[in-house]
Amino acid sequence: MTAYAAAFDWARRHVGAGRLPTAVLGVATADGVAALDAFGATDGRTARTDDPYWLFSITKVLTGLTAARAVERGFLTTGTPLSAALPEFGAGRDDVVRLGHLVSHTSGIPEPGLDPAEGLRAALLTPGRDFAAGTASRYSTVAFDGIAELVRATAGWEWDADIAAWAATLGAHGLTLDPAADPHPVVDAARLGLDMRGFARHRNPGAGFIGTAGDLLALGAALLRIGRGETDGIVQPATLAMMRRPLTGDIPRLEPYPAERGQDWGFTWNLRTRAPGLIDRDVYGHGGWAGTEFWVHPSAGVAYVLLTNQAERPGVDLDELDNAVITGV
Repeated sequence: MTAYAAAFDWARRHVGAGRLPTAVLGVATADGVAALDAFGATDGRTARTDDPYWLFSITKVLTGLTAARAVERGFLTTGTPLSAALPEFGAGRDDVVRLGHLVSHTSGIPEPGLDPAEGLRAALLTPGRDFAAGTASRYSTVAFDGIAELVRATAGWEWDADIAAWAATLGAHGLTLDPAADPHPVVDAARLGLDMRGFARHRNPGAGFIGTAGDLLALGAALLRIGRGETDGIVQPATLAMMRRPLTGDIPRLEPYPAERGQDWGFTWNLRTRAPGLIDRDVYGHGGWAGTEFWVHPSAGVAYVLLTNQAERPGVDLDELDNAVITGV
């Protein structure tokens, strides 16, 4: 881990200062895991490198890859309307919400909390809109229930079963929706009003997966190999390129990422091609509510994962970690 010493020092420093309760940090190249270590403890449970964590919104790119697989097989396009799978969707709207809007956070669907009392589907079908589809970007998790339904209705796949199938080809066997996997608890979830048992029951296609650093590092390595004649059964090179095309351009960003963060949305990927704080802006990936991070730098040939378990993290700047990883390449 000598090459990435600055990145691991960053994680060790933040855990030592109490800004993160635990941290599992891993780095991969196209050849596999290059460095991996764990720090800290949760209520006396020492963090280990193979421990499961709640991934939260990293789930979105897993669901996105399954949807992209349906696109490349001719079941869907980014222009397919959500009403093709859910004819009852769109009450009180005079616009058309398409797959391209769902994957880029531009659908305008009103967003519930992470544990909506009415359930995900009822929340998705709530009448009305926040804005016309495609005119603004506001982060949406409930939209991913629509993506999963489009995949099921057109390709006949259950979103989670398809993820499990292609993840198994990578050796990523730890991805699960079952909290019996015993992920590290999110230390401030109850204080912030999230009942994790209720949250788990939703089996949320935008936030529900649990996994290990090894699972995500296997995915990162596989993504880095795409285009080298090896697809590992996930998506084709042209499909990954499609997923990395910006879909949000210069439309208004309502929340949570202001324009000055230099962030665009592709096909579920967060693209930080204009991020002012990064050394290397050729990067795509996603973060999760409790501090989980998964990022791929294709030009540099490196991917990294940070797993932790605290939603409020004052004093933690992930750009620092990204830069420390890149300088270790």
